[in-house]
Amino acid sequence: MVSDNPFSDPALIAGYEAWYGTAGLRADRLEKALLKRLLAAFPEAHSILEVGCGTGHFTRWFTQQGLHVVGLDCAPAMLTEAVQRGHAVYVEGDALALPFATGAFDLVSFVTTLEFVSRPTQALSEAVRVARQGVLLGVLNRTSLLARKRKRSDTVVWQAAHFFSPPELMRLVRQAAGTRLAEVTWRTTLWPVWPGSLPLPWGDFIGLRAKFVRHAS
Repeated sequence: MVSDNPFSDPALIAGYEAWYGTAGLRADRLEKALLKRLLAAFPEAHSILEVGCGTGHFTRWFTQQGLHVVGLDCAPAMLTEAVQRGHAVYVEGDALALPFATGAFDLVSFVTTLEFVSRPTQALSEAVRVARQGVLLGVLNRTSLLARKRKRSDTVVWQAAHFFSPPELMRLVRQAAGTRLAEVTWRTTLWPVWPGSLPLPWGDFIGLRAKFVRHAS
C-alpha cells in the first residue's frame, strides 16, 4: 500500500464514518445500490474479502448481504475502529501480498481502495489469486467532476490518490486476470444528475464486476 499511509491520521478516522451519515449519505446509498446490482451476478458466492476495509463501513454492509466477510487493511488505527464497530473478522495485511491461500474466498472487493495502492496491477493479481469467482471494484472516476474537485482540495488523502477512468480500470483488470477472466462489466453512478447507475463514462463512482473462470480443483 502507499507509504506514509494518510489513513493512519486519527482526525480522518474520527470523521470517516460520520461522513457517510451526513454529507456522504446520498453517495453511500447510490454506491451500495450499484455494488448490490453487481453482486447479484454471483448467486453462489458465500464469502468475500474486502481489501482496504478501513473502519469496516462496506465490510459490515457485505455482511448484511448474507456473506461471510473478512476485512483487510494496512492501517492498524483503522482496524481498531473497525473491530470496535464489530460484525466482521478483520486482519492487518498488505494488498500487494494477501496473507491468504489461493482460492480462499469466493469474491474479493476493493471499494475506494485501489486509488491508494502503490501497485494496482499487483494488488489485482493478488485478488485474482485469492478469489474463486470474481472481483468487485468501487473506484472514483478520474474523468468525473468529483475526482477533479477532490484533486484540487487540500486534503492529504485525496492528494495521495490515483484515480482511474473506466477504460483504464478495464485494462488493469484484464492484465491482472489474464486467461481467468470470463466476463467484465462496469457502470457508474451519476449523482446528482441521475438517481441510479448507467454504463456511461463520466459518472462519479465506477462499479466494476469481473467474473473468473474457476480455479481447477
